[in-house]
Amino acid sequence: MKDMEKSDAPSRGRSGGRQPEKNRQLLIDATLDTIAIHGITETTVSRIIERAALSRGMIHLHFGGKDNLLVAAAQAFNEAYYDEMERQMAGQSDTPAETVMAVVRADLSAELLNERSAKIWHAFRGVASANPEIARFSDTRDFRLRQTLRQVFDRIVEDAGHAAESRLARDATYGTLVMMEGMWTDFLTHMDAFDRTEAERIVRRFLSGLFPDSF
Repeated sequence: MKDMEKSDAPSRGRSGGRQPEKNRQLLIDATLDTIAIHGITETTVSRIIERAALSRGMIHLHFGGKDNLLVAAAQAFNEAYYDEMERQMAGQSDTPAETVMAVVRADLSAELLNERSAKIWHAFRGVASANPEIARFSDTRDFRLRQTLRQVFDRIVEDAGHAAESRLARDATYGTLVMMEGMWTDFLTHMDAFDRTEAERIVRRFLSGLFPDSF
């Protein structure tokens, strides 16, 4: 993800300057960094403003409070994920099977899957059940990703002449999403042993069982 890896040093903000967009971004970045280091429960207003080097009132000025700031941070994290996903997929083969694998490779890449991003995503997932707004940006079945995969699997099913198997594309979509989520969890718990190439191979092998002629 773009700028997914952040420095542990506090952000350099100003305690009042007329830089609304810059200050807003500083607060979002500081919130994400604090979540990665301390978790959501310990992401306090004091820690956020210390890291952003901004005054406490800036949170209320730009977001109306900490809860809205957390939602904005979840949204920014989600958007950065797709920005990097699209960047990596630009110019990739439009062969349906390779499009799927390009999504998988991007999702497993160091730019998207790293210690900071894994901790942030799992922190948001941990509070999603109690916070519908955050849940919108941390859903395993995220609409954009689900639709991207489903459209490609529909093409594979059609090209392979399996149109009669109405559930095949759906099963492939959800199976791939579950495996991708599982890889993020495995990375978080076994960072030193995680092998991105092996993870990609496992996903491809799963898909080859559904579409032996494509994968």
